[in-house]
Amino acid sequence: MKKKQEKTVVSLLALIATVVVGLFGGSSTGLFDQLGISLTGDHHQNNTIAAAGTPSQTLAESVLSGDVQKQLGTIEWNGAGAFIINDNKTSLNADVSSLPYATNQTKRVQGKVVPVNGNALLAKSTRQYKNREQTGQGRTDFRPAGWYQIHDLKGEFDHAIDRGHLIGYALVGGLSGFDASTSNPENIAVQTAWSNQANLENSTGQNYYESLVRKALDNNKRVRYRVTLIYEGDNLIASGTHLEAKSSDGELEFNVFVPNVQDGLTIDYYSGKITTTE
Repeated sequence: MKKKQEKTVVSLLALIATVVVGLFGGSSTGLFDQLGISLTGDHHQNNTIAAAGTPSQTLAESVLSGDVQKQLGTIEWNGAGAFIINDNKTSLNADVSSLPYATNQTKRVQGKVVPVNGNALLAKSTRQYKNREQTGQGRTDFRPAGWYQIHDLKGEFDHAIDRGHLIGYALVGGLSGFDASTSNPENIAVQTAWSNQANLENSTGQNYYESLVRKALDNNKRVRYRVTLIYEGDNLIASGTHLEAKSSDGELEFNVFVPNVQDGLTIDYYSGKITTTE
């Protein structure tokens, strides 16, 4: 039904374009190109109209210094706030005989400990369905290095930053021995509200990609998952988050970079200080 509706819409648009071209001249193909519409019905994400609050390509690229790009390799704008790496393919392998696990790596910068990497093999058993209050991992006053909060912002997100998980609570909260709380300095870093929370096909923050992993785990798939914070030099705040995942059956796979940016904010990544652009 959905495909039929899409074809109907495209047909109507094609008819409208033909009328416009007939009245004013020009090319109907060029008109659709300008509107970002495919007459073949192939809707690529980089033609998608981004949701409100999604960073522009210019803002997203503002963190792509030479150092950051060197760490990421070949990337492509996805039209929804993030970048695709290596055609969305990863070298991770979940088809291994191992019990689920999760580990973190950290480094010391400016005399402070910041997380660098989260590496996990996830399964239905690591999935956490209870809320934080039920598991004793609720609200916390912990502030990761570079914490500088601003509230009462205009737009889709009313605050600047979150305590961002490398390996999310819902993915690994069921794994015994792993601290999935928001006060674990090895697994929590400063992350903009958009970068952390956005969960739409046309606004792909980390939560969007985590939702794909959650669905795979719900379907009893095993998933290799790796989260790497990309820092420039001795900055306390990461320029963005490199996310990779692959299920054991290969049905789930992504390799992306979510920039640590947000509309209306200017971030000093070295210190963490944030100012509004308005």
